[in-house]
Amino acid sequence: MSEEATVSLSEDVREAIAFVGETLGPFYLQDPVKGDAGPAFAAMAAIDADQAAAEWPFADEGEARAALGLMTGGLAGGAEADDLVWEYRRLFVGPAPKPAPPWGSVYTDRECVVFGASTLALRAWMRGRGIARLADDKTPEDHIGLMLVLMAWIARNQPEDLDEFLREHLLTWSSHFLDQLIEAADQPFYEGLARLTKASLEGIQAELALDVVYPRFYR
Repeated sequence: MSEEATVSLSEDVREAIAFVGETLGPFYLQDPVKGDAGPAFAAMAAIDADQAAAEWPFADEGEARAALGLMTGGLAGGAEADDLVWEYRRLFVGPAPKPAPPWGSVYTDRECVVFGASTLALRAWMRGRGIARLADDKTPEDHIGLMLVLMAWIARNQPEDLDEFLREHLLTWSSHFLDQLIEAADQPFYEGLARLTKASLEGIQAELALDVVYPRFYR
């Protein structure tokens, strides 16, 4: 999609993209019992999965219903439930090796390292477009949660940069990572989160008619 076409996206489409990023991003960034994501977990636990699926943007309604059902089912014991808290820490924190690390360069860098070449490329791209970091210097910019939140910000504030961000930085690795997260998740909330994120991002790709060149994956 051309820059002109991206800028001319309707406000409804841009708001829908922002909704996806702002709704899903915090679940990757926040421990269920730490930080400020408590209201997001509570809101998700309270939704009607069938109704929400009918309104969820970009994803097939059946896929959205199944994913949201997993998410709400996984929150049945509340955000403080041990299985939810420990699953978040197992998947995204450690100290044991993470089964599905949430950083893009782990999959696209030959050495499978954090702060790899794709991280530095994203950092340079953000700097060149005047986009501030969303986290401290110790957090790689290519964390899936940060990139979802950044997608929302770009959709609202710099839509002319949206298709390049998606095509060159997020969609290059997101489906590959999310497939691994689906397989790795033992708690239904995080399996549903991965499924809904994948369906949403692939739906956005289709909506914007983006041609993505996928890199070689080393993990």
